[in-house]
Amino acid sequence: MNSTNENQITPSRIMEVGMGFWASKTLLTAVKMGLFTHLAKGGLSGKEIQDKLKLHDRSLFDFLDTLVALGFLQRSGLKESAIYSNSEDSNLFLDKNKPSYMGGILEMSNNRLYPFWNDLEEALITGKPQNETKNGGKPIFEAIYADENKLREFIHGMSGVQAGNFMKLARDINFSKYNTLCDIGGSGADLSIQIAKSNPHIKCISFDLPAVEPIAKENVTRFDLNDRIEIHSGDFFVDELPKADVITMGNILHDWGTKDKLMLIKKAYNALPKEGALIIIENIIDNERNKNAFGLMMSLNMIIETDEGYDFTLSDFNNWAKEVGFSNTRMMHLTGPSSAIIAVK
Repeated sequence: MNSTNENQITPSRIMEVGMGFWASKTLLTAVKMGLFTHLAKGGLSGKEIQDKLKLHDRSLFDFLDTLVALGFLQRSGLKESAIYSNSEDSNLFLDKNKPSYMGGILEMSNNRLYPFWNDLEEALITGKPQNETKNGGKPIFEAIYADENKLREFIHGMSGVQAGNFMKLARDINFSKYNTLCDIGGSGADLSIQIAKSNPHIKCISFDLPAVEPIAKENVTRFDLNDRIEIHSGDFFVDELPKADVITMGNILHDWGTKDKLMLIKKAYNALPKEGALIIIENIIDNERNKNAFGLMMSLNMIIETDEGYDFTLSDFNNWAKEVGFSNTRMMHLTGPSSAIIAVK
């Protein structure tokens, strides 16, 4: 029996995850170099790619063919006779010239998170962030919001990552009995735009810090929704939240510790009318804490990036919602590892 079991057990899963950084860094490097943006204009030979990206002869085809094997590029021919083109998902999500571009989050992962995660062990031992603050830099949000270029890249990246979730939420939740919605930490107003497009009767407020306002207004104007979406500047730690029938928070709560989570949920409760709804969008960890690996790793990322932030389960949120006064909650799956929790006052 033992011999049979040993024959069936393989180390392939251990190798796949343990050496996963090889695949990750190959993709992140290709995104940073703009490879997929170049190929969105049409297929290119290895030599043409080499010239555009200023690559060395050595490993040129190993690099490109790795991306083929991983499914991010397609190829006809071999080596010198090969023509490379984008896969369908790379073409849609990794071309910088498309509104669906989600490479901003990958660029940030390459430039910031990748080296910081090398110190995960130290984070687990000390419980302290391992990002810029470790060497006397500003906290992540303070640093991002102080630099307009960083802020634009961050907002663009976040909007690309969340686009599918926002579209599904706007389409699948019945908003017919609500007339107003306020998105807290609304960033580029992307959630408000999707809600307004799918629900013509709703007026929205996108609430965030003053530095975000010009970027959010540009986005709203581009979709010709100025009469439906108001950009409201404020600080949710200092100000009360604008009153609305629905309040949304997309990837906001996981940035903060339990005390601040409760504070934000309480502020949302106070801003809602009876029967109003608070909608939380996060990578909700399953209650058994053994299935949503991405949600759990996102919580590890909060150790790297924040002083007290962490991701949570539906059960965790239900306890906070009950403490604040919400009458009932339900969860709906969005896309990938993301879900929405709807709490009704």
